[in-house]
Amino acid sequence: MDWSVVGIVISLVMIVVLALRGWHIIVIAPLAAVVVALFSSMDVMSTLTGPYMKGFVNYASRFYLLFLAGSIFGKFMEDSGAARSIAESILKLIGRSNPLVAVGVAGLIGGVLTYGGVSLFVVVFALIPIARPMWRELDMPWHLFAVSFAFGIGTVTMTMLPGSPQILNIMPTKYMDSTAMAAPLLGIVASIVALVFTFFYARYQIKRYQKRGEHYVASSGIGMVVGETESVNMEKLPNVWLSLLPMVVVIVMLNAVKLDAVWALLIGTAVCVTFFWKQYGNILSTLNKGAVNTVIPIINTCADVGYGMAVAATTGFTVISAWLLTLPMHPIVSLSVATNIMAGITGSASGGLGIVLETIVGPYLAMGLNPELIHRIATISAGCFDAMPHNGVIITFLAVAGLTHMNAYKHIFFIAVLAPLMSLIVVIPLGIFLY
Repeated sequence: MDWSVVGIVISLVMIVVLALRGWHIIVIAPLAAVVVALFSSMDVMSTLTGPYMKGFVNYASRFYLLFLAGSIFGKFMEDSGAARSIAESILKLIGRSNPLVAVGVAGLIGGVLTYGGVSLFVVVFALIPIARPMWRELDMPWHLFAVSFAFGIGTVTMTMLPGSPQILNIMPTKYMDSTAMAAPLLGIVASIVALVFTFFYARYQIKRYQKRGEHYVASSGIGMVVGETESVNMEKLPNVWLSLLPMVVVIVMLNAVKLDAVWALLIGTAVCVTFFWKQYGNILSTLNKGAVNTVIPIINTCADVGYGMAVAATTGFTVISAWLLTLPMHPIVSLSVATNIMAGITGSASGGLGIVLETIVGPYLAMGLNPELIHRIATISAGCFDAMPHNGVIITFLAVAGLTHMNAYKHIFFIAVLAPLMSLIVVIPLGIFLY
């Protein structure tokens, strides 16, 4: 028995159990890294100061400015009333008595943004200020927003729809003869399966909360970051088309001008300030709050990435990687299993897919499997078990939205894990038949 592998499994179980019991990831992640080190006969302090802190610091150096710019953009959209204006316009279109439509519309907005190329982290900050007033107006429990968010950013546009500009759909093109449009029929079928699954799940959860008499409750505590402002003057909301302008500018700067996301968000913030100058009570206060709101999300995610780096430094991780190549099943099925396991261990779709593309895809291509089939199945698989409680985007989302693993993760699990798995169960046999 390889005790290093046992340690990895125990640490993953510990993360899931403790997160669902209300422990904070800032505490859980280093504890899990300690467990990994002990079972792998690694020096605990060297593991924490080495691989763990290397992952922690590297992530902060790469993404701190993005979190900062995104948080400031979200706060300026919120305090100007622009986000509320967009939400009010949506409510006028869909009515104020249909929660299921609201859940769907919020998911659609997230999907449009991500399919337009907007980073998942940017969507976190852009979508919540729009959605929260809708939930408050419809008196829906806020944890249901996790359904919309998980579907909008974590399923169809992230891994399934052909042509998506998200990084997961682009990565395979660097390793094989495929394009972002790879296996379009499989991608469309997978998207339909995920959509149907999400519809029935959302409808069930809405009926359930109505039966239990749940209502909207404002977020509280250190996790409450975006969208909870109650002081917006409804009589002085800016024009909705003008309110959309900052978001449109961000999308154009990202996709047409090809600016870095940080610059795109800062330009969007500048547009917001320029057009809504009179809407702000205290611009310095808005700026400071947006900046301070960066701290919890970035620290949470860095802690999680540090754990992933500690796992990657163990002998158990090498053993698991080698074992995946010998699974006794159809190659495309074993590829899906391998990608799911790697994404689950690392808590990262891109991290898991990157490992598979670097170490496993070569032998599968040598077997004569179609590159487009490998591309689509591997990409969808990366977007299943990546959505474990220690996933960086999930941790960021919960912190920014003022939610917890305890009240919201079950929705994420059903929509971002089970729905893609259902899609794989349908498209893998179809892919084997077609390709």
